[in-house]
Amino acid sequence: MTKTICIVQARMSSTRLPGKVLLDLGGKPVLQQVFNQISNAKLIDKIVLATSIDSSDDLLEKWAKNSNNLFYRGSLNNVLERYYYAAKEFSADVIVRITADCPLVDPKIIDSIIELFNKENYDYCSNTITPTFPDGLDVEVLKFVALEKAYINATLLSEIEHVTPYIKNNPQLFKIGMYSSKTDYSSLRWTLDNKEDYEFLKLIFNKFSNECDYISWEKAIKFLANNESISKINSHISRDVGYSKSLLNDKEIEN
Repeated sequence: MTKTICIVQARMSSTRLPGKVLLDLGGKPVLQQVFNQISNAKLIDKIVLATSIDSSDDLLEKWAKNSNNLFYRGSLNNVLERYYYAAKEFSADVIVRITADCPLVDPKIIDSIIELFNKENYDYCSNTITPTFPDGLDVEVLKFVALEKAYINATLLSEIEHVTPYIKNNPQLFKIGMYSSKTDYSSLRWTLDNKEDYEFLKLIFNKFSNECDYISWEKAIKFLANNESISKINSHISRDVGYSKSLLNDKEIEN
C-alpha cells in the first residue's frame, strides 16, 4: 500500500525573520498551526518535521517531542538531502512538501493535488509551476523515486536549497502535473517571511482560530474581500524572494 508522508521543512535561522516558525499565531506557535492545517487533509498518512542538525534548531526538536510530532534532523543548507533522508527514514512512497512558513496551507487543496497526482500517475504535481493560488498555499507532491533521482543528479545550488527545481527543470525526465485555481489569486500574499507578513497573518488567525478546526482558504478570501486594507499590509513584497536570490547566486556544486 502506498504511504504518503507530508514533510514540513523548518529552521530557526531564517535571515529575514529569525525564529519565525515558533512565533505566536492565534495562541499557538506558527509550526503548530501549520501541522493543524495539514492534519485535516484526509490523504496523508503521517506528518514529519524536517529540520536541521544545527544547534539553533534544537528548539524545533523540543517542540516536536513536546507535541508528540514526528521529526527528522539533517543538513541545514542541503534541504534536498534533508528531504531525501527524511523520506527514507519514514519509508515514504509519495512525499507532500510543505514549508513551515505557510500557516494557511489548505487541507482540501492538499487532498485535491494528491488526488490529481494519483489519478494521472504523475511523478510530480503542484500548484506552484504557474501560481494561481495565494503565495502561502504552496503544495508539492512527488514520488520518492523522483526525489531520489533529484538527490542523485542535482548539480545546482538552487536545486539543493529548494528541493524540487531539478524536477521542474527537467520535464523530459518526469511526468509533471499542475493544479490551478479557476480564479487567479496569485497576487495575494499569505506566507510568513517578514514582519509585515506576521502582522497580516495575526489578523487572519485572530479572526478565525477559535471558530473552526482549520482556516479554509475560501473563508480567508471572503474575509479579505470585505477587509481590503488587510491585504495591503504585505502586498508590496515580491513572491519567491528566497528562490530568486538563489538563482542570482546560483552555481554548480560537487555531487
